[in-house]
Amino acid sequence: MDDWTSLSARAARSVQTTVGWIFWDPDAVAAYESRGLAAGLGYIVARAAPMAAAGPSAIAAAFGSISPLGIALALSIAATPDAVRAVWEDRNHAVEAGIRRYTPELEPALERISREWWPTLRDLPLAGRPFAASHLDYVENTASLMGGWHAINFIREWRGDTHWNIVATHGLSGQEASILHNAWLGYERDWLSHSRGNSPQDIEAAWASLQRRGLANGGVVTDAGLQLREEIENATDQVTAEVWERLGREDTTWFIDTFEPACEILLERVDITAGQNFQPASRRRRWYGQSAT
Repeated sequence: MDDWTSLSARAARSVQTTVGWIFWDPDAVAAYESRGLAAGLGYIVARAAPMAAAGPSAIAAAFGSISPLGIALALSIAATPDAVRAVWEDRNHAVEAGIRRYTPELEPALERISREWWPTLRDLPLAGRPFAASHLDYVENTASLMGGWHAINFIREWRGDTHWNIVATHGLSGQEASILHNAWLGYERDWLSHSRGNSPQDIEAAWASLQRRGLANGGVVTDAGLQLREEIENATDQVTAEVWERLGREDTTWFIDTFEPACEILLERVDITAGQNFQPASRRRRWYGQSAT
């Protein structure tokens, strides 16, 4: 793994954590529930907001492994652009309050990112990355804590679009990818698939498909399956290194050094509000004893 790919892998963990802790934050959840959305459904609407007008099928394709039925239900409750925008703002208010409460040391760093990074981020290639691109017309870019947080979220979704493009080139469905990812993490069977709301029927169909390809056998992911998941992760890190190369070594190392300690605090919030398996992209990588350090 070359130097930029290693830096990309390491930075990805803090990118994910800076964004992902909010998914189960009690203030965000309470706001979602006040609008008739259970926690998971509120997460879907808040995240999907920039592209929600395209409809649930497009969002399911963008999210990759989240239950299409859950996505359709969430967008049927938040059924108008104003309703979607309100959930987006609920999430934003909870992010701002939570950063100041749990990791106030990140506020000046996020303000710096909001001032300095957006021109570079807007210049990233967007072909094949429609979900990331949708944020550019939806986010209000201000020199503020939230302007910086949205920049980090844009990097997260740019990486996410990249990842699902790589998954697709290997002919994997979202459910199949979840099974491989789950085994790569060392989680109990089907934990990740269930956490994303996939039905037992879809999960079993994914297992059967993986077995036909030699990527699973008898309900266990094979070494070939684990190796494929490793290749997908490495390829994602490699392609996403472009973000960090464009930002430059000084800013990349500054981001890692500044955000890693605070992100441990934010990951503890996930442990408390959701559980220690949630937010898998923030967890230390387990297969082959690898870590994101």
